[in-house]
Amino acid sequence: MIITIAAYASHSALGRTNDTIASALSTAHAPGMQEQAGYLISGQSLMLGTVPGELPAIPEHLSAHNSRNNALLLSTLHEITEQVQAVLAQVGPERFGIVMGTSTSGLDEADHKISGTDQGTWRYPMQELGDPARFLQRYLKTMGPAYTISTACSSSARALISACRMLKSGMCAAVLCGGADTLCRMPINGFNALELVSDELCAPFAQERKGITIGEGAGLMLLTTDPNTPRTSKLSVVGYGESSDAYHVSAPEPEGKGAEAAMCMALQQAQLTPANLGYVNLHGTASKMNDQAEATVMHRLCGPQTPCSSTKYLTGHTLGASGIVELCLCALTLERDLPLVPQDFSTNHLDLTLPEFGLITQKGQHLKRPYVMSNAFAFGGNNTSVILTYQA
Repeated sequence: MIITIAAYASHSALGRTNDTIASALSTAHAPGMQEQAGYLISGQSLMLGTVPGELPAIPEHLSAHNSRNNALLLSTLHEITEQVQAVLAQVGPERFGIVMGTSTSGLDEADHKISGTDQGTWRYPMQELGDPARFLQRYLKTMGPAYTISTACSSSARALISACRMLKSGMCAAVLCGGADTLCRMPINGFNALELVSDELCAPFAQERKGITIGEGAGLMLLTTDPNTPRTSKLSVVGYGESSDAYHVSAPEPEGKGAEAAMCMALQQAQLTPANLGYVNLHGTASKMNDQAEATVMHRLCGPQTPCSSTKYLTGHTLGASGIVELCLCALTLERDLPLVPQDFSTNHLDLTLPEFGLITQKGQHLKRPYVMSNAFAFGGNNTSVILTYQA
């Protein structure tokens, strides 16, 4: 059974349309990466990834869902509305599923309510983790399964995996999957308390790396198994894997055994070997332990032959949205033959204590094989790997 991507879109610090994001990826420049104050309790400013521009208003009849998270999803949906409506009309509302991923939902709005800065717009449903899927279901007037997954930084990747399973089981004929997370004080201060936040732009796999840069983002993919479905892409999902090693509440298993299990599961399902991969989008958070564990896995599983890099210095770590946002970047790279994003060592140095693996350090490299894997690893060992391909 072939799972096709009928349409996809994302929002991040790179931009809000596929054309804008493709251009920004090609130059490795993200206009939304900016130093900001007002998030840390200490008053210190730090680099954050922000989606530029005004977002659409939530319709009045859905005001109980009026969070920035949902506004991001709505804006992203507007990019693929024509395809979504065409597929919805084809399969019917009962056979159309929605699976979202988030780790914050309307947490920022709840924070403003508690801190007394709310302007009277807060409603309890905004902060519920299930709200993103519920909002889209009500907005699109679908009647199929609709739910939200929250497994920290792998949430939206797991949403895509769940969508694939719903299609394979016959539960749905089409599924809109993805997720969103927005900037808010609680996760930023939480990561800062764990001493994981960098006060400057993150530098994955660099000797001088200080930790993560947090960003906001959203992404959506419309999946189907019907070859006659209206579609704007020739992309498909060919493999996925997931694991939950539960090694530690926040630290990765040092040897990356759970991460490797997810990657191997995805490769096995796609009937590929590591040598078949044209590129791996690494989780690459720029924290000491995460980079060390992922580099160890890439060295052991793929060696120096498989090109790979982390794009988080261009988007920030978009938390629960990172899986789908980075899969959309992979989709653009495949579909438009964009140059592979190099790791930026212009102001720092590669960490030579890491084992050798295929980290891209030079500009201008392109895919040599039409298979791309994207990793998303989360707290508690919630690991995912997804493989996409493109057929002209």
